Amino acid sequence: MNVSRRNLLRYGAAAGALIVTVPLVSCGRPDEASKQAAPQGEPVSAGPFVAIRPDNSVIIGFPNPEMGQGVDTALAMLIAEELGVNFENVETQQMPLSLMLGDDGNITWKNLPQGSGGSTSITGHWEPLRMAGAMARMLLVGAAAKQWNVPAGDLTADQGIVSHAESKQIATYGELAKMAGEIDLGDAQPVLRAKDKFKIIGKSQNMKNARAIVTGQPLYGIDAEIPGMLHAVIARCPYFDGTANSVDDSAARKIAGVRDVVKIDGPALGAPYDVQAEGYAIVADSIWAAMKGRDALHIEWDRGAFAEENSADFKSHCARLLDGKGQIVRSDGDFDAAMDAADSIHEATYWQPFVSHSPLEPQNAIADVKPDSVRIIAPTQTPASANRMVAAALDIEDRLSISVEPTRLGGGFGRRLSNDYVVEAALISKAVGAPVKLLWTRDDDLRHDFYRPSGMHHLRAAFDAEGKLIAWTHRLASASKYYRRPNLPESDYWEAELYPDNFPGNLVDNYRVEYFSVKSGAPRGSWRAPAHTANAFVVESFLDEIAETRGEDPLTLRLRVLGGDRELEYGQHGGPIFNPGRLAGVLKLAAEKGGFGQAMPDGQGRGIACHFTFGGYVAQVVDVAVDAAGKLKVLKVVGAVDIGQVVNPNGVKAQHEGGINDGLSTALRLAIDIEGGRVINGNFDSYELMKIADAPPIIETHIVKNDHPPAGMGEMGLPPLAPALANAIFRATGKRIRELPIGNQLS
Repeated sequence: MNVSRRNLLRYGAAAGALIVTVPLVSCGRPDEASKQAAPQGEPVSAGPFVAIRPDNSVIIGFPNPEMGQGVDTALAMLIAEELGVNFENVETQQMPLSLMLGDDGNITWKNLPQGSGGSTSITGHWEPLRMAGAMARMLLVGAAAKQWNVPAGDLTADQGIVSHAESKQIATYGELAKMAGEIDLGDAQPVLRAKDKFKIIGKSQNMKNARAIVTGQPLYGIDAEIPGMLHAVIARCPYFDGTANSVDDSAARKIAGVRDVVKIDGPALGAPYDVQAEGYAIVADSIWAAMKGRDALHIEWDRGAFAEENSADFKSHCARLLDGKGQIVRSDGDFDAAMDAADSIHEATYWQPFVSHSPLEPQNAIADVKPDSVRIIAPTQTPASANRMVAAALDIEDRLSISVEPTRLGGGFGRRLSNDYVVEAALISKAVGAPVKLLWTRDDDLRHDFYRPSGMHHLRAAFDAEGKLIAWTHRLASASKYYRRPNLPESDYWEAELYPDNFPGNLVDNYRVEYFSVKSGAPRGSWRAPAHTANAFVVESFLDEIAETRGEDPLTLRLRVLGGDRELEYGQHGGPIFNPGRLAGVLKLAAEKGGFGQAMPDGQGRGIACHFTFGGYVAQVVDVAVDAAGKLKVLKVVGAVDIGQVVNPNGVKAQHEGGINDGLSTALRLAIDIEGGRVINGNFDSYELMKIADAPPIIETHIVKNDHPPAGMGEMGLPPLAPALANAIFRATGKRIRELPIGNQLS
């Protein structure tokens, strides 16, 4: 949703969008040192998102949920820049969900969209939040002008002080805040700072909550408590779309502290997910009693419609489908004729499994359902969706009676775009008539995830006698994440799995994209950069294979196909423009800084890959060593990043490093295994995350500086890692990695 400047003023200035409640949620006892050093004085609202204390310290509310991507710092920087304050004096606070009835009578955002996903927080709020900061500054200047009876245009505001040069009068923001809250701006439009005047944006800032995180202060949903709450865990059907034939809860009800057993109905077969599975919630005085009660349940499960599904058969089915003809979703030129006339043709098939999000913090939520209101406290990426889904599940017409307070997320990666766990908590609270904190265990989280889709990719490319790429096809058989999306025909499932404008779309005359929809009962969803993670591995690995076969340098081949600076249409998320020259630019920079092309010792290799994702351009060079026994060690990763105007370089670096480690962890050993219609991975012994010894000891991040509009950075660091790694392994060993995870393929 686009929010106009006028609406930001209209909806924000009237009441002040930042609801200051410190702390927002009781997350346990505050750190004593922090409590002693806390600023004194009640904060006063000074326009949307800003509150100022008498001691001149500033609270800035950030609207989007924080899950490690740094919006608690970067979004606040946008406001602080225009407000004119010392960022070290700024405290940031997660804002609760703010909805309102629009002029058309429908629910809309009160101020700004409040979801975190798809690397959209910065791009969506780049101007509106700067406007909010400028408006707050305008209010403070207006208050000083009124107090001193001078024109506002004669005043300056910076570093938390308003000053009048002629009379030499000064006042702190803290002194002016109360009066500023009473100023009526009318239709006045704040003026944004010129980029060459930025003092905060573009300068590295420390992450605001870093100290609280590393010192173990309670911040997360799993820490949250409210008075009188009960605790719950759920025994969910382990089989895809299965149901209970019989339930004996008599032993569970005898466990000390157990209050009730509540049935949660699963969705109908093929229907959209509200909750993921049928289950039986044990509600108790403590989490331990609830877990003991769950252990005492005796349930006989019907294995449902997907009882025979297993990973090996799914993979074989994908291969059989690729032997036939699928759904052509893009076809440029005369592909068949180009292939017939080709001087050389290259072909390869790649496989990728289902993978889990596995956030460090498993799913949890607090729900307090009362006759006239509902309170939700949860680590969710999409608080508005949580509000909507709870309203639907409880048949509540007035969505404004449902408050949602997002906490910090202990990892999201797309898993918490779904709010099934929030709906579960609300259903349990309504059933028992008390506030309930629902907690998932690690086993619950792994076996009831919305997994990244699995699939098999078949690629072919053709070159003419002069070495020009003249034809390319990408064929994919996969289980789409759009399965069970409401009112969506299967003919549209490809849209979540293949992005037709991805490389080399619009760069080759004869281009075909083909999709095969595969049945699976496994729940699927968005997983960090969605299909980009899978497609980047496939395309960038294939380019290296082509270069090797043709006797070309893989960097030279990429640069030749990309060409120079120009703007091409890009219809998927991250568009509307793709500039191949910018992708070539990060390739050259990463190659230069990473020494690509230089000789390596025996048993070592250096690979390169790049990708355009959600408006950003990233290239990486990976160095590896493989010993005689096939033991792999990543020695170094050098990356180049072009995301336009950078807000917080420190945050960009952190996101790039996090994406690299997440991508490496996934490539090394991660795969969800299905047997008998159920996920068999139950913990990190069978879903083996990367250990610290696997992590690259050196990661370099080189940021391109330019004046392009900002893009996000949450997704960009992950997609190039796996192909750059695979390409490096080939150069070290001669072994091609066409299937993920790598596992024991090198031994």
